[in-house]
Amino acid sequence: MDDHINSSFLHQSHHPRWPRSSAGKRRRKQTSKQKVKKPDGSLCPVSSTPVLRSRSWWGNCFLLPLVMLSYLPFEAWGTTFKIAIVGPWACDTIYSKALPDLAARLAMSRINKDPDLNKGYWYDYTLINEDCSSSKALARFAELEGYGSAFLGPANPGYCTVAALLAKNWNKGILSWACLKADMDEGMYSTFLRPLPLSSRVLFSVLRFFRWAHVGIITAENDMWEATGHELAASLRALGLPVGVVVTMEMNKEGPRRALKTIRETDQVRVVIMCMHSVLIGGEEQYQLLTTALDMRMIDRGYIFIPYDTLLYSLPYKNVNYPILTNDTKLRRAYDGVLTITMDQGEQNFYEAFSAAQESYDIRTSTPPEEVSPFFGTIYNMLYYTAKTAEQSRVASGGRWVSGDTLVKNDGGFEFNGFNQRISAGTDGEGMQARYTVLDSDGSGSSLHRTHALEASHTYGKYGGLKYLGKSIHFAGASPSTDSNCWFSPYVPCSGGLDGVTIFLLLLLFCVFISGAGVLFLHLRKHGMGILGAFDGGGNGSPTKIILTLDDLVFINTTLSRRKLNEESMVKSQLDVKTPCHSVSGRSYIASTPETSNVAVFEGDLVWLKKCPCGDSVSEISDSTQAIFIKLRDMHHENLNLFLGLFLDTGIFGIVTEHCTRGSLEDLLNNEEMRLDWMFKSSLLLDLIKVRNLGNCVVDGRFVLKVTDYGFSEIINCQNIILEDTTPEDQFWTAPEILRDPKLKKMGTYAADVYSFFIIMQEVISRCAPFCMLDMPPEEIIDKVRCPPPLCRPTVSVDEAPLEVIQIMKQAWSEEPDKRPTFEEIFRQFKNVNKGKKTNIIDSMLRMLEQYSSNLEDLIRERTEELEVERQKTDALLAQMLPKSVALALKTGKPVKPEHFSDVTLYFSDIVGFTTISALSEPIEVVDLLNDLYILFDGIIAIHDVYKVCISFFFSYITVLVKLNFQYPLLHCSKISTFRNHSNMLISPVVAGVVGLKMPRYCLFGDTVNTASRMESTGLPYRIHVNQSTVDVLNSLKLGYKIDGRGRTELKGKGVEETYWLVGRDGFNKPLPVPPDLTPGASNHSINLDEIPMDRRQKFLDRQKKMGN
Repeated sequence: MDDHINSSFLHQSHHPRWPRSSAGKRRRKQTSKQKVKKPDGSLCPVSSTPVLRSRSWWGNCFLLPLVMLSYLPFEAWGTTFKIAIVGPWACDTIYSKALPDLAARLAMSRINKDPDLNKGYWYDYTLINEDCSSSKALARFAELEGYGSAFLGPANPGYCTVAALLAKNWNKGILSWACLKADMDEGMYSTFLRPLPLSSRVLFSVLRFFRWAHVGIITAENDMWEATGHELAASLRALGLPVGVVVTMEMNKEGPRRALKTIRETDQVRVVIMCMHSVLIGGEEQYQLLTTALDMRMIDRGYIFIPYDTLLYSLPYKNVNYPILTNDTKLRRAYDGVLTITMDQGEQNFYEAFSAAQESYDIRTSTPPEEVSPFFGTIYNMLYYTAKTAEQSRVASGGRWVSGDTLVKNDGGFEFNGFNQRISAGTDGEGMQARYTVLDSDGSGSSLHRTHALEASHTYGKYGGLKYLGKSIHFAGASPSTDSNCWFSPYVPCSGGLDGVTIFLLLLLFCVFISGAGVLFLHLRKHGMGILGAFDGGGNGSPTKIILTLDDLVFINTTLSRRKLNEESMVKSQLDVKTPCHSVSGRSYIASTPETSNVAVFEGDLVWLKKCPCGDSVSEISDSTQAIFIKLRDMHHENLNLFLGLFLDTGIFGIVTEHCTRGSLEDLLNNEEMRLDWMFKSSLLLDLIKVRNLGNCVVDGRFVLKVTDYGFSEIINCQNIILEDTTPEDQFWTAPEILRDPKLKKMGTYAADVYSFFIIMQEVISRCAPFCMLDMPPEEIIDKVRCPPPLCRPTVSVDEAPLEVIQIMKQAWSEEPDKRPTFEEIFRQFKNVNKGKKTNIIDSMLRMLEQYSSNLEDLIRERTEELEVERQKTDALLAQMLPKSVALALKTGKPVKPEHFSDVTLYFSDIVGFTTISALSEPIEVVDLLNDLYILFDGIIAIHDVYKVCISFFFSYITVLVKLNFQYPLLHCSKISTFRNHSNMLISPVVAGVVGLKMPRYCLFGDTVNTASRMESTGLPYRIHVNQSTVDVLNSLKLGYKIDGRGRTELKGKGVEETYWLVGRDGFNKPLPVPPDLTPGASNHSINLDEIPMDRRQKFLDRQKKMGN
């Protein structure tokens, strides 16, 4: 073996009781090695610890270890059991996210503190990088004999069996999760032990439960995953499953599509196993594969995709939402076709357990748990299992060294706490065992939920199987078809040929069939039925069973789909949860009862139950009724709603017919959202003409009109059921001669059917009930139809139908039946009306769509113009409430940052005596006063660069912001100050910003606002109060502003300042009001008695007197 090992191939070992080397020593490129004697006398190379590494002179090579060992506690002199962990930690980015060094360090720390494990060995580890190329990885593994007492790995199934043979030769234990050969526990691999349940056996248990035998495998494009796919296929084939194809998906644009096309072309394959990293932990290959499968409609068509790598770890699902499913709608829909099988978790999921270890400082890393692969926990569990197995083997061998064959012969049967779940060890070399669970998603959320579980003791496959947990699996499309049980039984062979036993059984079945046919023939002959009549209906797919019960029908509520149901209300089937008995066309419905629903599922199709009145009086169905029903069931026509059976159960008697999803003709006509032009209507009417036998009319999903309930009266008569008298509304379709002679009602006539047909035509043309245009009660209408004159018939406008049709209608409503046209004549005249054109509903709908699309552009243009007008109105309104720049920012969703203005003119105004005015005025008068006042304000500020920020208490204050504009302050104030008020003007810096999200306000902040408010409160009526800074700015403009000094004025909170009065400007000749003189002690915020009108002065005096008292 070479003396130097590549540093990328071998990571340094770690002993929990050895001090750490410095960072510089850890980064040295070379590793010294020494050879020690084994118990058998042979020499083996042993990797040095970080403490033993040195480049000093030869004397230190012997002296330094002795010095360091003298400082170790006594227990550290014991034997070290080192585990070499082999995996693609450097060449595979997803495996590197498992943080193997950190997982091994945590496991060794806890193992050596475990009182059940520290009695014999001290456990250490060596992390070895496995090359992703199988040939290079095998070559390097052959050099690892001296790197450990046991090997955990490799991760590549391509050379796993060869590695097991090498370990056997070295008599070292090897525990690899990648060895997929089902019979490796035999003598050829005597030192091999499974650190995880065999993944192919777990898959076999799941596939056996659902009876999915034909599977395909798609692998990622690298040696490790390709080997995994082929070894998994061989392992499943050894267990009896016919794996169809193994495809390698190339990582180019067309790679996923080519791989999926191969799967789709493989016969009977509907389940695909994906040998690649899961997309939930960052697997790009799986993302491309699933989204391509969605584009190819494979998800909708019932293909099931099972990820393989989740079998190797515990994928979190409790209290976990996956952002990649939340943020990617396409992947979320595609993942609806994925069935995830993973190791179950305990009370904590992996992320919670990792976070708890971080909080307790057992793990020292700042990496978020969501960025760590759950394989971290698997590494921890496998190391702990290896240590428990080694300790059990050491005790069983009397303390002798645990070699490879000794390690494998352990008794097992123990349990321990894994990283975040309970782990057990199987007996008889079964290896480590853990509970598995099946996870599913609903295609609309970002979380996974459990549907089935596989207990730990059942993973070996000897007994037991999958257990249903009460929550059904959701499918985007139809569930895969099930296969024969012979594929899952080791005792029954499955083949395409016929053996002797099969031929004998077929012959026996043929004899039984012939005997049954003879018995049926005698039965039909006894009841007077012809053999052709009996078998003709059956040959066309009619059911042979006549009387149906609740055992045959499952009543459902069609208004609730499976995706909107509470899972507790679903039918829980332990035998076949994938295909519930009430699943139709890929959708599932909630179960109901015949008392509350008429829709049911019969032999996989939706059917309708026509309930008979007084059905609770029927205890049995007579032979004559069954004979009549068989004749009715044998009637086949494209416009007849077929009879399927007679229902008798739970006190309900009725007829089971096909279910037409569009409902009755009346429902279609009353649907105002459905546009019906003449071509559409004539198509429905021609369907009715073809039948020439009237009854209730229904419409199926293809808009084909069908007649139902024909022969219903004969069945009622045979059962001797007396129906209640019909109402006048039910006789609208009855011909006059039938109304006059009730005896004819039982037999009926063709002429009467013609009359009834045109009553139906009036319903279709007018889209209303019969005789709806006549303002008469139903009893009067029936009396006039029965006993003319005058002749009472419906009327149809010429705008609603062609004139020829209206003429035929009048002829068909003749009082004399002989003058009515026959159905053949009606059919020919209808063809003439349509000028020989075929009345196809689909063509009519396409024509309607074409006409709609031709008008759509004009409609869009018109709506766009209306939208633009409304947008301009909204913008104008918003601009009146907020500055334009602020309004624009809020509309685009941008935050409005506070803005500093260095020079701003603030104007405060207070109406003198506003409180008194409000008290002496009616509320409407106050509103009118303020409205006129502020309209005046708005008219002035609209022509200048002024913005009204806020209005204070009782509308008595106005704050005006003038941004960078000082040429008109006196003009503004003079125009505004023409009534008796307190006014002040201040030019200083402020900060303005938007406050609040709902009904935002644009407000001013700063000392300037407070100063302006104080100056307003100390001002006098008809005067504009300004301070020194404002005077300086006005003088600097040199526009001839006239300013008088007021003197020193005390401002509350500001002290005493020099203030002034702004009294005029050169060239401004508009007269200003003369301020009143204030007597000593008078208030500057009230009005004088003389200023109050005479009619309100007494009210004011009474108010003052009341306040004085």
